[in-house]
Amino acid sequence: MSQRVLVTGGAGFIGSNLASALAGHGDRVVVFDNLSRRGTERNLEWLRRSFPTHVEFVRGDVRDARAVEAAAQGVEGIFHLAGQVAVTTSVANPREDFEVNALGTLNVLEAARKAPGRVPVLFTSTNKVYGGLEGLQIVERDRYYALADGSPGVDEAWLLDFHSPYGCSKGCADQYVRDFYRIYHLPTVVFRMSCIYGPRQFGTEDQGWVAHFMISTALDSGLTIYGDGKQSRDILHVEDLVRAMLTAMDRIDQTAGRIYNIGGGPENRLSLLELLTDLDARIGRPLHPTFSDWRLGDQRVYVSDIRRARAEFGWAPRLGVREGLNHLWKWIVDHADEIRTARGGTEG
Repeated sequence: MSQRVLVTGGAGFIGSNLASALAGHGDRVVVFDNLSRRGTERNLEWLRRSFPTHVEFVRGDVRDARAVEAAAQGVEGIFHLAGQVAVTTSVANPREDFEVNALGTLNVLEAARKAPGRVPVLFTSTNKVYGGLEGLQIVERDRYYALADGSPGVDEAWLLDFHSPYGCSKGCADQYVRDFYRIYHLPTVVFRMSCIYGPRQFGTEDQGWVAHFMISTALDSGLTIYGDGKQSRDILHVEDLVRAMLTAMDRIDQTAGRIYNIGGGPENRLSLLELLTDLDARIGRPLHPTFSDWRLGDQRVYVSDIRRARAEFGWAPRLGVREGLNHLWKWIVDHADEIRTARGGTEG
């Protein structure tokens, strides 16, 4: 049955993939975005061209409570993806980071609370709410850091410990979303996400490292590695993430009030150096990146324990690292001119 759904940040990388899936299922999608990030205008053009009758665009900012409330009128679900997404940007401008991530999320929650009925909200949080993960047993290998053998990853009970303005603002929002379920009985779900990658991502040094490395290699624009390159993440293709989002919202009676760590899990861990090896093979020659100092708040390893999502709403990743990277590389090669144009614009 067709629904009217609001996606904040709907012209971003994840938002445009989610909006496409929703519109493809016949839903009417309100895309709410301020178009400040690189590539968002391209993604919006793609959505409008692909689904001219199912995508409605509202240009607005989540810091504007009235604009958010107006966009939420008549919707039956809200996916709140809009946010400031880079640790480095949060350090440079912590006030803006707080206003976008914390205040913006409160505005979304209030819009949902004031709407007729119980409008469910799914919020995309981050693994950065767990901070430096002190106490986590880490093993150093030749080309990567990993968790101790047999570890299922970081679970949802791990201590919250925000180590950057970005971690603080997202963590504040994360807890507000959870508490609106407990206090107001608003059906909310929190996804604490690891590294998401895939098509429609115009990655930068500050955010979206898998896409950034692959695009920079394809366009021969040079790379810088901050730290020793052994830092690892469990990576998740955006198709698998979107499926998790849709499933969690479809089963809101089971998922309301819950927090889920969402990522590729231990089977899909990848380091920067391992990705470089993959890229060397793709272009037939070794890359020679520049190395620089570690960045503030950069975890040496983060791997999601995704067993709660599997147990409670039956989700697990389907695309492995090799298949997912091949999928993204093909998209980059096929859309090189579009990517080159988008990367020539301003960064949000």
